[in-house]
Amino acid sequence: MMKKLLLLLFISIATTTFAQNKINFEQGNFDFLKDQTEVNVQYKFENVTFQVDNYTEAQYLERRKSETLTKKDEAAWQKWIGEWNQHRESIFMNNFIDGLNAKSKKIRFGKDLKTKYTLLVETKWVYPGWSGGMIMQPAKLSTLITFVDAGNPSQVLAKIQMDKIEGVGSKVDYGMEYGRISAAYEKTGKELGKTIKNALK
Repeated sequence: MMKKLLLLLFISIATTTFAQNKINFEQGNFDFLKDQTEVNVQYKFENVTFQVDNYTEAQYLERRKSETLTKKDEAAWQKWIGEWNQHRESIFMNNFIDGLNAKSKKIRFGKDLKTKYTLLVETKWVYPGWSGGMIMQPAKLSTLITFVDAGNPSQVLAKIQMDKIEGVGSKVDYGMEYGRISAAYEKTGKELGKTIKNALK
């Protein structure tokens, strides 16, 4: 009974927090997408800050390494950092694209497409969340989404700030940071896709 109450409490907290998510247009609108069927996606994970203390990625990984070696061993760390690098290099982006395509029905988004416009996903801030048995705090993700002319990338068509989007509702390993963060990328994609779909009705 206690476990069920804790789970219900978590869902309530997560739902309340998600309602506070912010999607803010800084520039432009989605009118240029009305006649498009495909859009290329590029992903940037540089100069990202972590946690409420705004650690650099190097600082975050050093702390994570120290924690792992204190509790486990070098083999456990090598496994973790291997998973982290794989997620950082491809899985985060793939989850974002999957979420985007799940909601934006008329336009297909993907990597390495020859299209008129390009969507740039720039990761700004990551809160990895945590997991402890039946209780879990989802990851949160802040990104800058920019649509540019593929032939002239300096021409910005739209710029959107997506602030502290929570990673809930995905089929990932919520027990690990990279799983929770990948869920936040997927949710970010879904929220952006839903916003695009509504704007193009």
